[in-house]
Amino acid sequence: MSLNSSQPLSIIYQDDDLVAINKASGLLVHRSPIDKHETRFAVQELRNQLGQHVYPLHRLDKPTSGVLVFALSSEAASFYSQQFRGHQVRKTYLALVRGYGPETMSINHGLRDEADKYAGIELGVEAKEALTHVQCVRQFEIPLVVDLYPATRLSLMRCEPVTGRKHQIRRHLKHIGHPIVGDSRHGKGLLNRACEGYFGAGRLWLACTQMTLVGRDGRLLVIDAPLEADFDQVLKQLGSE
Repeated sequence: MSLNSSQPLSIIYQDDDLVAINKASGLLVHRSPIDKHETRFAVQELRNQLGQHVYPLHRLDKPTSGVLVFALSSEAASFYSQQFRGHQVRKTYLALVRGYGPETMSINHGLRDEADKYAGIELGVEAKEALTHVQCVRQFEIPLVVDLYPATRLSLMRCEPVTGRKHQIRRHLKHIGHPIVGDSRHGKGLLNRACEGYFGAGRLWLACTQMTLVGRDGRLLVIDAPLEADFDQVLKQLGSE
């Protein structure tokens, strides 16, 4: 688990309109009835840290790390929310997946809404448009026996979701047969446990590393987030810089 309750949030960008943090894996964006035992939430932590109200513009799953952006006023929230709703924000993720992923691919596969009784969302009847562009950055083979295979193949994938469906990257990578390592919901339990033992660390190996928006002055705003130490260490174990 990457979350350290004793440290302040890592602020990676701030101006008059926005503030962005490098969210740790394991940190909830806001309070949820699913995780009643949790005491730390990005919204409240950032509000306390800055001493002012903040407006979350998007979400990251609890186990996903990386760029998380907030507006600092209702006016800024209204302006930037339109970009998120209009799929105008470019988001780049890195994911460690099972197998040798495709060199490049556009996954155009509709997704139904996942049921969420706490949010009052029922299982969707019809699939909604969902598009993710993926590119293989590096391929690895490690001496880890899983099932009947004498070695385990993995890939580091760069993923750019165009739409914003729930768990979109995780579900799309599963759809093409390359689930993310450490994904307890859409991945492979046997592989997850084997890799956790091999790496000495376990989590969803998915991180939002860059986000590009258009500022109110019309200029492009590019926000980068370094990989967390545990993710970086796993890649070093695999021999990737």
